[in-house]
Amino acid sequence: MTVPDRIVIATRESPLALWQARHIQSQLQARYPGLVVDLLGMTTQGDRILDVTLNKIGGKGLFVKELELALLEGRADLAVHSMKDVPMVLPPEFALAAICPREDPHDAFVSNQYASLADLPAGAVIGTSSLRRESQLRARFPHLVIRPLRGNVGTRLAKLDVGDYAGIVLAAAGLKRLGLADRIREYLSATDSLPAPGQGALGIEIRADRSDLQTLLAPFNDPVSAACVTAERALSRRLGGSCQLPLGAFCIDDDGMLQLSAFVALPDGRDMVRAQASGTRAGAEGLGLKVAELLLTEGAATVLQQVAP
Repeated sequence: MTVPDRIVIATRESPLALWQARHIQSQLQARYPGLVVDLLGMTTQGDRILDVTLNKIGGKGLFVKELELALLEGRADLAVHSMKDVPMVLPPEFALAAICPREDPHDAFVSNQYASLADLPAGAVIGTSSLRRESQLRARFPHLVIRPLRGNVGTRLAKLDVGDYAGIVLAAAGLKRLGLADRIREYLSATDSLPAPGQGALGIEIRADRSDLQTLLAPFNDPVSAACVTAERALSRRLGGSCQLPLGAFCIDDDGMLQLSAFVALPDGRDMVRAQASGTRAGAEGLGLKVAELLLTEGAATVLQQVAP
């Protein structure tokens, strides 16, 4: 294998995205001494439009399109993404070279006043930008008020700190990566708040024709995380998962056997349909499709029709 002299990583310029890119940068430099790894910081459309929820402006793909353009134009060699932000169907020009070891995949409750979601009084305002989180919150706590909350992690915490919200729900992984784990008041179990497909995992995207990078990046792929994320994404892809659909999918690995749980629901928490099944790592894609079909059999098709744009 020939190691290039220099690699450029395309990244969003939010603090969390920069942490993720620098994490991969340091790992590349540690594994390949002498390799120069530079960052190409970019502001995506998803970062620029903060006054509208993602499900109304095109979804999480808005966070990756500009980075992919940099790959196509040769301005960057790879892009680092939170896997939950990567569209379920990649254009044929691109490929995921690696899915890295997963950080804590769970949701986290953050509040300056309350120790847990259960402590919140009727009418308390909870902030979240996710229909997935919103639907589960409304199903468990119909007495709470759910309001949109967008922006990077720091922006969301600042809105909490000035009193706009009694509490907010964020991904635990982002808080931990930014050294903000002490802000977490309660880790939400997968039973109470099923994570998004790919939550907590980092993916490295390249152009599909860059076989040299595929070889270079192969050691960064974690087989367990990759299998779990593959199952989750296969399920979401089958159901047309997007920011318009409240959908959770979470897979765990138990000594080589995968256990995949998933749900779909209406945004108000009604008509929640759940399913789960197990399978092997080698059959991760098929497991995702199997659980998707179970959901459809149990009534998810009706839910999908009601939330279709």
